[in-house]
Amino acid sequence: MCVVVVFLLSALLPLSCSHERDPFAWLYGPHSLRFGSLQADTTGGECPDECDCPPSFPVAMYCDGRGLTAMPTIPSRMKYLYLQNNAITAVPDSALVNATNLVWLMMHYNQLTSDAIGKKAFQQLNGLERLYLQHNNLTAFPSNLPRTLQDLRINHNKIEKVIISMGMDNLTILYLHDNAVTDMGTSLKALKSLTLLEISGNKLTKVPEALPEHLHQLYLEFNSIDSLPEGFLGQFTQLQYIRIAHNQLTDKGIPANTFNVTGLVELDLSFNKLERIPPVSTTLQHLYLQANQIKEFTLGSFCSVVDVTNFSKLRTLRLDGNEISRQDIPTESTRCLRLTSSIEV
Repeated sequence: MCVVVVFLLSALLPLSCSHERDPFAWLYGPHSLRFGSLQADTTGGECPDECDCPPSFPVAMYCDGRGLTAMPTIPSRMKYLYLQNNAITAVPDSALVNATNLVWLMMHYNQLTSDAIGKKAFQQLNGLERLYLQHNNLTAFPSNLPRTLQDLRINHNKIEKVIISMGMDNLTILYLHDNAVTDMGTSLKALKSLTLLEISGNKLTKVPEALPEHLHQLYLEFNSIDSLPEGFLGQFTQLQYIRIAHNQLTDKGIPANTFNVTGLVELDLSFNKLERIPPVSTTLQHLYLQANQIKEFTLGSFCSVVDVTNFSKLRTLRLDGNEISRQDIPTESTRCLRLTSSIEV
């Protein structure tokens, strides 16, 4: 199993990580010089000349960084296909008709457009788990994706609207950051298994509605969100990390006790327009409030009662870039924030 993992992950690394001898060079070098008498597997078709199919790992095909402009012919035995860092412009319906055993499909850093992807291109991949399409020229969310998909990365495209097909119950990771999304509607609600949602760097003015309740990580940085809905975090049962930095949040736009919920580990509200420290749960461990307009250190935001068993679990607190100084921090804060290594002001 360890050998398999090394094979797969090495293809995602840059080809020139070091000037020293690359232990994985055989993956993308001239295989005829390295394998000697090993015989190539031709089950389901021969490996195309423009790609490498290591005889010792015959279900993987490496076509990354080859200057390709079109999809190569794919032998049916392939499970792991690496096509990143090329200039491929289209994925017609016929391109993957022979590749129904694919588990990983890596097509990031190409020149794909939404109109040039066949409506049924991915639908026939009944075992696909990972699909990487980041850094292309997509303007729409891919349609008819297989319900087996677990990890979808379509960040750094030009997507404006998100419409998600029903049946994607197994999707756990969605990278959608650095697009042009203005509204997501209620489409995310269908992603019942989603645990990580990254939608930073878009054009959102409000938090998306009907977010999946099992989210573990939610990233909303670099948008234009100025307020949060009532009971925003109450709908989540497993959320631990939330980042809403670099938005337009004000005190008025945050309902009382929005962040005073157990379970949160990290909360990032830096680079907003807050004038007060919002109340947070005593179980929170990392709080980032730098670069706001906070004018007062309110100890009650961290502890309502302080005794032997009641105190804040906060370890990181950043308040630098606000309108307070160290002299504004009351001396009794050490009893409440007894686990905080330092307070940056």
